[in-house]
Amino acid sequence: MNTPPSPPRVERTDRSSVRIGVLVPLTRPGWVEAGRHLLAGLELAAGDVNDTGGIAGRPLDLVVRDTAADPHRAAAAVDELAHLGVAALAGEYHSVVARAAAARADALGLPFLCSSAVLDALTERPTRWVARLAPAQSHGWRMYADFLLGAGHGRIAVAADSSVYWASGARILRDHLAPRGGTVIELDVRALTPAAVCDELATSGATALLLLAGHPEPAVSIVRSVRRDRRLTEIMIGAPAGQPEFAEWARSLGGDGAGVPFLRYLPERLSPLGARVEADLRERLAQAPSFVAFEGYDTIAVLADVLRSGGADRAGIAASWPHVAVEGTRGLIRFSRTPGVDVWQWAWPPVQVVDRDPAEPARLRIRK
Repeated sequence: MNTPPSPPRVERTDRSSVRIGVLVPLTRPGWVEAGRHLLAGLELAAGDVNDTGGIAGRPLDLVVRDTAADPHRAAAAVDELAHLGVAALAGEYHSVVARAAAARADALGLPFLCSSAVLDALTERPTRWVARLAPAQSHGWRMYADFLLGAGHGRIAVAADSSVYWASGARILRDHLAPRGGTVIELDVRALTPAAVCDELATSGATALLLLAGHPEPAVSIVRSVRRDRRLTEIMIGAPAGQPEFAEWARSLGGDGAGVPFLRYLPERLSPLGARVEADLRERLAQAPSFVAFEGYDTIAVLADVLRSGGADRAGIAASWPHVAVEGTRGLIRFSRTPGVDVWQWAWPPVQVVDRDPAEPARLRIRK
């Protein structure tokens, strides 16, 4: 998906507003479609807050910055937003970028509610300033590993790119599968062409290939190569990071992109609030909203509740994380301290394993 660069933003100077700094990937190499969905949810929720009186009569104002999947750019944006006087930060999709933003927010004493990034080690030390809505990677990916075992896949190949996030995912899978008799075989996509991945896969004995690599490339080319290789007709392709969630996947791959199970953070049935938000997001996006859009909406719903109850003082916002109890689009949101996670964590959002139905690729079906 090619999205033109965002036009320069004119900042509002109305000092009576309550301002929230927003971090989202809106240009390449960031995942632009994910950023667009995240921002749609954030903006819809802000509009709902302002339509119901704002924050004690003051409008809620989002000050948006494009991270473009660049950790250095994100850290610089945190500094800028802190200087502009935002009460808190919200958003971000890419885990490595969110980690850079969280570290800077922690250093500055600026509350950050992370919407969508899942890396367990979002910060290098325990912090009171950062909370997160998305489930930790270890939680979701262990569930995905159990799905693989339940489907009869004990020997798993992973086509893995180089990043902290992908390395963490491979480690979680290996550590969870090994005691249960499973095996993980790593294929380095930096060194192997899609055709070479197929050659390695054909002799590996693996029954499933997981895409731990970026979208659209090299993930799309790997899927096409595997689907066309007669040696690999029985291989299941999976994508725990959720690449097939977005319409861009279906546009790029068509039927080849169906039957690829991925993690999705939505309940089986939405609440009345969730159903209303889904309809509004569908109209705003002109397509079915992803779970990332719901994460954006819930982020602002939580921050608005905190701001209404305790005001816009930064220290007060951070102190409120353990007291949050907000009915979001996907359930009751509460934060707690979770072993292995050094931020305040919603434990846990709903998690599904879904795929696109081969008979109707536009339709998602629940696998677990």
